[in-house]
Amino acid sequence: MRVMSFNVLCGGSGQKFWTKRKTLVRDVIRKYSPDTFGLQEAHYRWMNYLCAELPEYDYVGVGRDNGKRLGEFSPVFYKKDKYEVVETGNFWLSETPEKPGKGWDAACVRICSYAVLQDKATGEKIAHFNTHLDHVGPIAQSEGAKLIAERADVFRNIPTIVTGDFNVTPDSGAYKSITAAGFEDARYLATESDDCGTFHYFGRRNEMIDFIFVKNGFRPTSFRTVTDLIDGKFPSDHYPVLAELETEI
Repeated sequence: MRVMSFNVLCGGSGQKFWTKRKTLVRDVIRKYSPDTFGLQEAHYRWMNYLCAELPEYDYVGVGRDNGKRLGEFSPVFYKKDKYEVVETGNFWLSETPEKPGKGWDAACVRICSYAVLQDKATGEKIAHFNTHLDHVGPIAQSEGAKLIAERADVFRNIPTIVTGDFNVTPDSGAYKSITAAGFEDARYLATESDDCGTFHYFGRRNEMIDFIFVKNGFRPTSFRTVTDLIDGKFPSDHYPVLAELETEI
């Protein structure tokens, strides 16, 4: 299966405002046609636009601010003709994960959404978690990563993916928290891969902070940072990341 993680940038300004970039984001997703993908910074207008433009997909997820439409989503999109949703949920990265609110030293409310999907053709189940960790609080980053790993452990008998903008680099406590729980970075497992940064801030930075982690039998065969420009323009201030995964028998 093909999995993507993509921070689409909720706003932006001038020619980088989201409405100026929305077709570019759509075209990248269309081009690579992932079976599932996680977005970050997708407000409700982003969600409406992408659902209308990519009708082959449906999604699970809610706005982080009120558990409905308010605030950024961290949704999991999936191909409707391939998968059936078996289970889904949302939890907040805080000391009270069942209700909206900031956690630890976080600057923002943060959420994780997930879906357990069953392949309609094979019956195989997979779990896909998607998130956006805080950009300020190191405790919130590390504890949020631990919480995601704990929630994902419920599905220890099926292949599991965690995608997201983690706002940290591989030498951070949050990265170490999730790998200590048995998740592996698809970038380093894949036989074909790269070492590109993912957060580029429209060509002005180069930081590796977006990841696809796998566990429970997923084997990445390839990984790439999608650095495509469309008509010379960046679709977002992050490059999406893309992995091809096989399940081990």
